[in-house]
Amino acid sequence: MNAPHKSVLLSDLMLLAVAVVWGTSYGVVKSALFFYPVLGLLALRFGITFLLLSPALLSLRDLPRAKLLQLLGTGVLLLSVFLCETFGLLHTTATNAAFLISLCVMLTPLVEWLWLKRQPTPMEWCAVGLSGLGAVLLSGDGKWIFNWGDALILLAALIRALQVCLLKSVTTSTHLPALTVTAVQAGVVTVGSLLLVFIFVPSPLQTLIAMENSGAFWGYVVYLVLACTLFAFFAQNYAIKRSSPTRVALLMGSEPLFGGLFAMFWLGESVSYVGWLGGGLIVAACLLASVRWVPGKVRVIAPTA
Repeated sequence: MNAPHKSVLLSDLMLLAVAVVWGTSYGVVKSALFFYPVLGLLALRFGITFLLLSPALLSLRDLPRAKLLQLLGTGVLLLSVFLCETFGLLHTTATNAAFLISLCVMLTPLVEWLWLKRQPTPMEWCAVGLSGLGAVLLSGDGKWIFNWGDALILLAALIRALQVCLLKSVTTSTHLPALTVTAVQAGVVTVGSLLLVFIFVPSPLQTLIAMENSGAFWGYVVYLVLACTLFAFFAQNYAIKRSSPTRVALLMGSEPLFGGLFAMFWLGESVSYVGWLGGGLIVAACLLASVRWVPGKVRVIAPTA
């Protein structure tokens, strides 16, 4: 096997690994919440991430103030995403969360339409309808039963779509390294989480010190930081430069599937055939939303982290 083929194979394997670890993150977070509250978990996860990536902040020296404020705004939106997503996991299954959060892929064209004035294509409208049907089938086995957890996950998907659009407007006119963007966002999430911890969580340090079976909890935190944040971000950027957009979209589109399977085997969650059908429709809609149909050719856009 020659070097280019080895590089493509390596990038494909890394993308598949990203889909696996991001899919498993919902089950891991749900497990960690048995030990420590939502706000404390977010502060630890992103605080450690920020410390590890803090050297990348040197690239902010020449960034205009207006762009810095916009970048900080993407961090505030990301904090909102994780608050809704993590609190939502307390009230719904990890399987539902894995599929429903992927709706941000099809919500992004709608946000672009309302905010950036880019009208969705007919295929994107089809994806919107398909994903809506999938969400109904997934939650409550098609009985239109949405609990608070499902609603929070859907809100997280919408806010993530807003964040993607704002981040796009920030990064298109600058040359900031991806790690710098991640470091800033992690810092904002950390500060916001810590402020909320001191306001709403009684005795957070004492709870952390007195935690039983703390080894399991810290194992979850290390996995979320190293695998689901640092490795996943690096691997996705590495692979996008070496693989085709089509392969990237297809491999990353498998994330909800791994999330559902992991939740079944790790947490013992059960999903009906109707639920799996709904999840499958959401995945199909996400792939359709990643496609730009042009007369005479089809171009697939790589998904955004």
